Amino acid sequence: MIRRKTDPRILDAQELKIVRALVRDPRLSDNKLGEQNRIPVRTVSRKRARMEQDQLLRYFTELDMGESGTGHFQCRHMYIIRFEVDVRLSRFLEEINREPKVVTVFTRSVYESHVAEIDGRVALVMLIDGVSDADIVERFQEEILPALKSNHGKKAIEDVSTFRLLSKVRMLRNYIPDVNMDNGRISDSWHSDAIFVA
Repeated sequence: MIRRKTDPRILDAQELKIVRALVRDPRLSDNKLGEQNRIPVRTVSRKRARMEQDQLLRYFTELDMGESGTGHFQCRHMYIIRFEVDVRLSRFLEEINREPKVVTVFTRSVYESHVAEIDGRVALVMLIDGVSDADIVERFQEEILPALKSNHGKKAIEDVSTFRLLSKVRMLRNYIPDVNMDNGRISDSWHSDAIFVA
């Protein structure tokens, strides 16, 4: 479900402390969060549960399948797919919501994707992983492009552009894998004031 929210939610001082600690280490228990931040554990539990319920907190696990991880994928390309002018955003989002809840070509190949707007048209930005540059091109041409046409119409795609991504630098604002990450979390030497939460 794609959630639309209009009213901003301002975090109080305790919530900011909780979120900064979770950005550093999402595996922290409520007890540890309370202890480290001098907040009663029941308050931590209540505030954390509310932020989760409001979809302010999201937890992800990333398995590095690239060269420095499992080695399954050796490269990544960014594709920008621009759709015809008659493809409406609301219809596009409805079609995405109807995708089957199973592993698909998108699950196997797409590291990340975003709906975008280019010159007044709906676009899709996809980061696609592959064993080689040629593998990515083949995956896109033989699997991803036919799936997109099946989902959104045979003549829905107007234009495709792509470029090769060389190295990940920053993720989710605060994570700089080669600089501040240690053992799957932000290292203790990275000061809490350097963790951005708004």
